Amino acid sequence: MSKQDLTRPCVRGLRPYVPGKPIEEVQREFGLEDIVKLASNENPLGPSPRAVEAMREAAEGVRLYPDNDCRALRAALSQHLGLPGSQILIGHGSDELIHNLGLAFLDPGDEVMMCEGPFSQYEFTAKLMDARPVYVPLKDFRYDVEEMARRLNERTKLVFIGNPNNPTGTIVTAEELAAFLREVEDRAVVVLDEAYHEYVEASEYPDSLALVREGRNVVVLRTFSKIYALAGLRIGYGATTPALAEALERVREPFNVSTLAQAAATASLGDPEQVARSRRLNRESLDYLYGEFARLGLSYTPSQANFVWVEVGRDCREVFQELLRRGVIVRTGDVFGAPTHLRITTGLPEQNRRLVAALEEVLGGATA
Repeated sequence: MSKQDLTRPCVRGLRPYVPGKPIEEVQREFGLEDIVKLASNENPLGPSPRAVEAMREAAEGVRLYPDNDCRALRAALSQHLGLPGSQILIGHGSDELIHNLGLAFLDPGDEVMMCEGPFSQYEFTAKLMDARPVYVPLKDFRYDVEEMARRLNERTKLVFIGNPNNPTGTIVTAEELAAFLREVEDRAVVVLDEAYHEYVEASEYPDSLALVREGRNVVVLRTFSKIYALAGLRIGYGATTPALAEALERVREPFNVSTLAQAAATASLGDPEQVARSRRLNRESLDYLYGEFARLGLSYTPSQANFVWVEVGRDCREVFQELLRRGVIVRTGDVFGAPTHLRITTGLPEQNRRLVAALEEVLGGATA
């Protein structure tokens, strides 16, 4: 007799997250040593030297539980953001904060609005809480906030807006966001996922922290994984109103941010050159890739992040596999519902050249 499946129905319908292919796996599979990974939007420059030194010093204290309130980091973020510490959220990556939003605000049958091909954690959180994801198609690879406003109803509890959007690198402008928030009013919590905001150069990008200071019903999420290059430590943060912060604090797990992560993040905020040099490299990389994609006849979406959304004109899985054979890892567009696109992270100059040479071979039909 088979045992009864006691798993909740909503959990049985979930699909585990599929990360970008690890370097070690490609090395084993293809017998290669020199691998270029441009798949997960990581910063190729690595973390601030101050962060590395802070981790070394903090390592001696890991026998003790971390500071549950992240006091040093909270104080540094308070100064960095210009907000009281009580309005700042700190989590085990932004993913945990997204999960906590579901715990705090969703009941079965509620609706969670997001774009088609969203960052997977938006969808995951909705389904885990037995809520219904509502997918709004992108328009020219951009959030269609007018259509999102039309689809709001009494069941809408959370609205996720990736700004810049992953995987397309496009933004919702300040004017567009203001118009959308007028439609939302207090009917739902609007989550502005700004994981890549430090890379944005567009003047029309919204000042989301000003919205928090105005008391708008928004939660702004940011991360130390991208421009600060602390992805392996899993630490994210956010800002919101006192009332929403209090609700989210109730569902936070104790000791959720490690001692090393707190130390590295605090030190990173004290190194403004980390952001400046990363932005410079990203701008140079984007300009190079744009020129090479144009030379190869490939259409791409101009990006406000550290990756480019590029149309390769054929099955992205096939192109992905051929690039792997040449030691280059990228992200396929099919996981976002785009079977002929790739998402390519910007890299160091030599990494970018390796990517272009490999892509030119693959699209030209050369054999590895």
